[in-house]
Amino acid sequence: MKRILIGMSVIASMTILVSGADTVPLNKQQAKKSPDWIMSGVMYQIQPRAFTPEGTLKAAEARLPKLAELGVTILYLCPVFVADDDMDLTFWSPRQKKSGMNNPRNPYRMKDFYHVDPEYGTDQDLKNFVAAAHKLKMRVMLDMVYLHCGPKAVFLKDHPDFIKRDKDGKAVNAAWAFPALNYDNPELREYMWKNMEWWIKDFDVDGFRCDVADGVPLDFWEIGRERIEKIRPDVGMLAEGTRKPDQLKAFDLDYGWGKALKTWDNAAAIRKQWEGMRNERPIGGAKFVRFIDNHDIANDDYENRIEKRWGSAKVKVSLVGLFTLDGVPFVYNGQEVADTARHSIFGRLPINWANGETPDGKARFAFCQKLCAMRQAERALTHGEVVWLDNDKPEGVLSFLRENGGEKILAVINLSAQDVSVNVKGVNDTFKPLLTEGVKDEKASFELPGYGFFVGKK
Repeated sequence: MKRILIGMSVIASMTILVSGADTVPLNKQQAKKSPDWIMSGVMYQIQPRAFTPEGTLKAAEARLPKLAELGVTILYLCPVFVADDDMDLTFWSPRQKKSGMNNPRNPYRMKDFYHVDPEYGTDQDLKNFVAAAHKLKMRVMLDMVYLHCGPKAVFLKDHPDFIKRDKDGKAVNAAWAFPALNYDNPELREYMWKNMEWWIKDFDVDGFRCDVADGVPLDFWEIGRERIEKIRPDVGMLAEGTRKPDQLKAFDLDYGWGKALKTWDNAAAIRKQWEGMRNERPIGGAKFVRFIDNHDIANDDYENRIEKRWGSAKVKVSLVGLFTLDGVPFVYNGQEVADTARHSIFGRLPINWANGETPDGKARFAFCQKLCAMRQAERALTHGEVVWLDNDKPEGVLSFLRENGGEKILAVINLSAQDVSVNVKGVNDTFKPLLTEGVKDEKASFELPGYGFFVGKK
């Protein structure tokens, strides 16, 4: 069989396999096997300008033992590369202007892809950070911003054709008013592939989270994956995107966006979205990070952070969903202490870590510890299939099994603020509680308080 790539832009996502005249539908193809550290992991995002008051890699390194204590295993580090310092507002994104920080150094607008920005420290500081994480048995993924660059990118003097230009030679911008990288140029591709190899070889990182991955040709990511796997065979790749063929070859995980999983208030809609995403992707290729907060959400909704909007009980039950569904649960920095402070990727506004010493903060940390420990102890939660179970409150209550061989984990999760009595169909075994806020009787009936849940093991 030979592989056909249609186009070199986002259309390249429509990879198909051909045998003679017959095409194999995407959902009949087999996704690549992902490293176990990815599928067994709990991901934690570090946004350096929020993670510590100092905003440096050294300060972040000092907090790593606390993350190991929490139980996370994968650190996703927002961009720490040299940001463009151009003050021309023409090349500032709308949200950058709206932030009021008056700071040109947007971490998602690169000036130099090959070095650490002095704001965060030195190249050696990043090497030390990675080494310290590895000692604590945590992996590190860097955030790669390959759709665009800054107007003063260091390569533009010698390689003006590394960005897209119109017929008059003027820079063509991608989204957010940043110059678009030109992936029709083989030299630009080589420059970026070598950049990926550089961070793996010289800094010992374990993989990459790829910003706006859908905007970069899929074949670029596929070849990049091949190249870095020669250096680190168990490398991990996360796409900030939803391109359906991503996991055939290039990526291990995509973002599980969608209204249902953004709001976590309609169980039937979550199930419908899950089933749709599974059915249109390769076999074993519907693997997603599961989150309710991240640097974008915290940045854009800073006046009304999710802890304020949802309240602690809804955040808590949503975390139960993230840790019991398939995919990889994703914790945003500060979420483990119920942080409500303003965050911005455009300036230094740190987490209120003092909240971790309050009763609410301590309770949230302990709860997140339990979730991490439960996930690491129960292979059905990391490698088991999702088997949806019908119930008589389908709009408000999620009910499903995670099955791995003879192992079974049952999750019944009330996404509503109202107390419910719910009957779940297909529960034929006895389940010992692992984590619960509610009462289960012997007839597959559950008395759940508002935002209550039952997680049990056969």
